[in-house]
Amino acid sequence: MILHEKEFRAPVVKGQRDLLSYFPSHIQAQLDEGDIPIRFALTATTEDEYHYEIGLLTGQKEGRFKSSPSIFQFAQRRVENTEHFNVVLVVPTGIGAEIGGHDGDAGPLAKLMASNCDRLITHPNVVNASDINELPSNGLYVEGSVLSRFLLGSIGLQPVRSNRVLVVIDAHKDKIFVNAAINAVSAARAAYGLKCPKVIQLDPPIELTSQYSTSGRAVGRIDGFNALTEVLDEYRDEYDAVALASVIYVPYSYHTDYFEKKGEMVNPWGGVEAMLTHTISEFYDVPSAHSPMFENQKIANMDPGVVDPRMAAEAISLTFLESVLKGLQRSPRIVPDQEAMWHPGVLTAADVSCLVIPDGCIGLPTLAALEQGIPVIAVRENRNIMRNDLTVLPWAPEQLHIVENYWEAAGVLAAMKAGIAPESVRRPLADTETEVRSQQNEAEIFDAESQQQTSDQGYGDIESIPVEKVVHLEKKATVFKVKP
Repeated sequence: MILHEKEFRAPVVKGQRDLLSYFPSHIQAQLDEGDIPIRFALTATTEDEYHYEIGLLTGQKEGRFKSSPSIFQFAQRRVENTEHFNVVLVVPTGIGAEIGGHDGDAGPLAKLMASNCDRLITHPNVVNASDINELPSNGLYVEGSVLSRFLLGSIGLQPVRSNRVLVVIDAHKDKIFVNAAINAVSAARAAYGLKCPKVIQLDPPIELTSQYSTSGRAVGRIDGFNALTEVLDEYRDEYDAVALASVIYVPYSYHTDYFEKKGEMVNPWGGVEAMLTHTISEFYDVPSAHSPMFENQKIANMDPGVVDPRMAAEAISLTFLESVLKGLQRSPRIVPDQEAMWHPGVLTAADVSCLVIPDGCIGLPTLAALEQGIPVIAVRENRNIMRNDLTVLPWAPEQLHIVENYWEAAGVLAAMKAGIAPESVRRPLADTETEVRSQQNEAEIFDAESQQQTSDQGYGDIESIPVEKVVHLEKKATVFKVKP
């Protein structure tokens, strides 16, 4: 089985409506039989076309994985649960986001957002920083595809006390990296009580190769996925989450270019990692996360010098595994059963109060929020390579808030939580918009003689009632609107 990406174009839908139905139909017409979509990103929108990219699983053995439910499967939430104020924070992987596009450099952002809500739901790209994971105490660590399915309403999330984390690593030809990975697991067991039933060395390992799409987005290719599925099948009853560590092959120069370009280069490793974990979490319904292994000691021993702070965690780590283990230890259980989703301890899309994203990003979380009626805050300062205008989507009034930075986003969240209009704390405060509407009503007024005649006729055929006088009355209605 192979995991890889394809790029497509599709005509723009008038009014940008029903995109969660439109894209699956268009995608299905382009794919070969047996291909299964596992990842979706709308990279650019023009007046006439959508440019989108799909991660695909191909070459599966017949019946190995079901082709449904689709990654676009949608269940409309019927209500919003307002008992708590829960926020989903997304910084998509592999798009060069100014904040969160490097090595866990959105950790402070996660803490800021978490301080303005009861529960923060976010994904590894936001808080994984090599050996550091600063997930807020009220945060949930959720793999990217799981987060999308959660917003789409097809699964629920159940917080847990702890998970049994199965660790699968490459049987690296250089023993130092195998030893380092095992030591990382042992350190987690000793330092904070990680439950790890087993570390499995995969030989031969799966092969991850990093690539870039024409949009500049980090993607990749994964070969030998079958070997991993055999392990996951064999030990299925022994784990609740899966941590992976394997080599990601990139051109040798990337190891220096990435640091030297100080954020101008899209992180090449994250995209192919996301393809792998999406596939595992979608087909096994378990949390998963991946950390890269160095190809050899020469690369591990490189001295990048003093680097951009956003990349510094990468410059000091050997295994990159600790953040993954820490996150997966308490990652919530995936609940796909529709009846079990309504258990009081399970979170669903009905429990989401707001989604926070970088401006220009349209993927499954954004489309899900649009259809679910979930308010969205888009942050301009978190620049990235996606080229979409969010304002053209058919948002409900007051559903989309475009802000300059995350300080402002935190303020909008605080206003939402307090139940006040965000613009009410800004000045100048716009005048109350007033609209006057006029309409003509006809009233038939019968004089006493006509009424008497009608009475004498015993209210016979209504068409035979003589109309002596018609008076036209003007009725005024006032509608108040507040400008956004």
